This record gives sequence, C-alpha cells and structure tokens, in this order.
Amino acid sequence: MRQLWPGIALVLLAACSGADRDFSESSIADLHDQMQRGELSSAELVDWYIDRIEAIDQAGPGLNAIIEINPDARDTAAALDQEWQTSGPRGPLHGIPVVLKANIDTADQMYTSAGSLALAEHVPEEDAFIVKRLRNAGAVILAKANLSEWANFRSSHSSSGWSSVGGQTRNPYDTARSPCGSSSGSGVAVAANLTVVAVGTETDGSVVCPSGMNGIVGIKPTLGLVSRSGIIPGAHSQDTAGPMARSVRDAAILLTAMTGIDADDPATAAAEIHHDYSANLTADGLSGKRIGVIRSYYGAGSVPGVEEVLEASIAALKAQGAEIVDDIHIAIGDMYDDEDTVFLYELKADLAAYFNTSGAPVGSLADVIAFNKAHADTVMPFFGQDYFLLAQESGPLTDEAYQAALENSKRAARAGIDGALKEDELDALIAPTNGPAWMIDHINGDTFSVGSSSLAAVSGYPNITVPAGFVSGLPIGLSFIGKPWNEKQLIEIAYAFEQATGVRRAPALSSGN
Repeated sequence: MRQLWPGIALVLLAACSGADRDFSESSIADLHDQMQRGELSSAELVDWYIDRIEAIDQAGPGLNAIIEINPDARDTAAALDQEWQTSGPRGPLHGIPVVLKANIDTADQMYTSAGSLALAEHVPEEDAFIVKRLRNAGAVILAKANLSEWANFRSSHSSSGWSSVGGQTRNPYDTARSPCGSSSGSGVAVAANLTVVAVGTETDGSVVCPSGMNGIVGIKPTLGLVSRSGIIPGAHSQDTAGPMARSVRDAAILLTAMTGIDADDPATAAAEIHHDYSANLTADGLSGKRIGVIRSYYGAGSVPGVEEVLEASIAALKAQGAEIVDDIHIAIGDMYDDEDTVFLYELKADLAAYFNTSGAPVGSLADVIAFNKAHADTVMPFFGQDYFLLAQESGPLTDEAYQAALENSKRAARAGIDGALKEDELDALIAPTNGPAWMIDHINGDTFSVGSSSLAAVSGYPNITVPAGFVSGLPIGLSFIGKPWNEKQLIEIAYAFEQATGVRRAPALSSGN
C-alpha cells in the first residue's frame, strides 16, 4: 500500500479547505452550482475528499476502497480553478473528482496494477482513451480504486474486493460483508462518499453487482460505446468500462464524457453516440413504457426479501404509467458453458496483447503464473490461480472450440433479449441486480445468491442498475436491460424509476471531518 498523503499535509489541507463543510451525497450539479457562485473551488473539494479518504477508508471503518491517491490531484484542481476564472468551465465535469479502477491506464505518478503485485509498479506509457476523454472534460483524476485481483479472473475461489496490492475492500453497509466485484473499490468509494463519481469495468457483472450491492447506480454500456484501449483486459468480447455514481443523472454525465470513437478500438466504430445522456431526463420518463419482468434470474426465489423488493419496484413502475409484461421467459441453452470457454481463451490472448503494448514488466499469462508461484506467500495467501492455469492451457483464438463458443454464446444471449423485446414490444427488461451482501470468506470465496448480469454481458447490450430496496439493511439494485445503443432511452427509464422511488440511503459512517 502506497502512502496516501503525508499526515502533516492533511492537517494543513483541512485547515485551509473549509473542512467543517460536508459534501456527502452532493451531486455534480450541486457542486457546480457552488463553484459558479464562488463558494467552492475544485482544490477545496479535492482536499475534502482526501481528508475523508484518510478518515474513513484507511482509518475509521477501514473500507479499504482506495489503493492510492493521485499526487497530482490538487495541482490539477488548482489549474482547473484558474481556468474556470479565466475562460469558464469546460462542461459539467470541470473540477469534479473521479476515481478510476486500478486496471485503467494512467500515464502519471500512479500505478496500473489490476491489484496484482506482478504489476505493482507498472506505469503505462500513455493514458487509456477514456482517461484522455475525462481529462479533456476537466475531470480531476483523484485516485485509483482497489478491485478483485485481475478482475476476479485468477481463481474460482476468489474473494471479491481482495487484491495482493490493496488487501480486502469492505462493504460500507456492513464491513464484515462483501462489496461484490470486481469493481469493488469503485463502488464503495462512491457509496461512502470518497469521491463524486467513479469508473469501473465489467466483463460479467463487475459494474452492476458492486453498484447494486453498495446502493449506487451503475451503467454497463453497449459493447463499443466506451473504448477498451488502455484497460487491462479480461475478455475483449464482453469487456467494457462503465460509470458508477450515486444518481442516474451523475452516471449519465460521466458516461457522456467517456464515450467517443477510438481508432485503437474497432468496436467503437459502430457506436451510436449521443452527446449528452443527461439531457431531457424527466420524472415522467416511464409513462407509456412497456417493461418486461424476468423471473428466471439466477437465484430466483432463493433469498427472502429480494422478491419483495422486485414486487415493490414493479408497483412503482406501474404507478408511474409503465405497462408491465410479467414473467418473460428467455431460453439461453448452453450460454454459461460457452461463456466460460470464451473467457479462458480470451484472457490468455488479451493479456498478452496488453502486456506487449503497455510497457508492462511481464509479457504473458505464463509470466504472471510464474510470478505468483514465486511470491505465493503474499500473492496467494487465501486462494490460488486455478483459473489462470486453465486459461494457460487454451489455444489460439483461431481454435474451432473458441470460435464455436463465441458464436453460440452471443447468439443465445442476443436472440433471448431481442426476441423478448420484439415479441412483447418492450422498451426494457428488469430483474433484481443482486441479493444481500454475503459475509467475506477468504477460505470458501464468494457466495453469490442472486444475479442477472449475464444476458446483457454476453450479448454486449446495455444494463443499468438503480437502488431498489434493502434486505436486512443491505442494498438491492434493480437492473434495466435494453437493446444495443439504446442507452439514452434506458437512462430516461432508470431516471424516472429513481425519482419515483428515492431508495438511495447513504451508509452510516463517521467522516471524521
């Protein structure tokens, strides 16, 4: 763990930054209004978040969401404050702190490690495309967030939110429980008000699960809407970055800044990009919409309370003028088995491609496996690397087994969603995002109870989770799944649901400020 900030500097920063003020639960619009009135500067805001990270994340409850703070954050904020004074804001993200998952490249004084000691001092040669977009939009890259090591691909018995670089991230609603993964630190940082917004990445569930389980909004975009270049991969046919925020509007603002055509990522060439996903969001966005309910999600009926949250959500949708088509059946065949095959092949190939273009200190999955064996005491104290070993045995992406699995899994997922949307003339599908957070267990690993991410993940279609309720004080999200490139309408639907329900409740944490 790198030192976050010199202790003396923290005291000085708190003294000069109005540390008695509390920006918890503040939206991007709230903060910009204060900046516009001259009541707040970006530098002051950065100071406040650094102080809060020190008080809550590393001390206090010890959430352990942040791996390192950007040493350049305050200087960047001060420069953006000066720019605002001379030429005005660049847009809604000007001066706003953003936390990045630690598998996203930044060519600065921070490391891009994927939580692995094998990459603990890896500084890429350039920013990821989305980081360039965020910097151009005026965002302040505040910190890197912890994650499930290698995005949860190393072991079948891994613990979400644990990495050999960052240790164990904890759920802010109950620190004995899991934050879900792999974008654990990003989700916890937003939920616990350690940042305004954050960026996570998803292959299957890694944005929506930690968002749902930490009581925030997460958007898993259509594959290709957000560039994948400069992000440590898991499986390119499903990988995407996505925004995580406390509100739908803030997530939409962040998504707008992240999108763009990237010559280094051919998937973005087909993107249908709307320039402002936060525009035209209204409370009546559900009126006349047809919403299909998936009852056959993973773990359906197995966890007391989750069905009650779903029923309350359905009632809220109806009350806002939505037409509900219940019990949508989607046949997926062998999609899950095919997805696993795809992951094994793509993990090996994609990591090698990333290592060889980013200046990484390792060149292949085999190198990482060897490193882990040589440093087993610190890298593998709780779980091994059985998934890595299986991936290493896979062949090239020209193998017939891989090609067939990729084609079959995509066909099943897309046909399932497309067929349901078309047959019943639906605007979106819904299902619970997650069950209540399970206890952290470094011996047995994760205990997933409820999930609905795979259809959108495998198909490459968009998925938005919004806080929907609580079970035993633990957050439950509702997922909205739609057709590709339809983020604008899906965000409008999610926003209207959020406005009607107002479920988000911050975890009970002492800030120390």
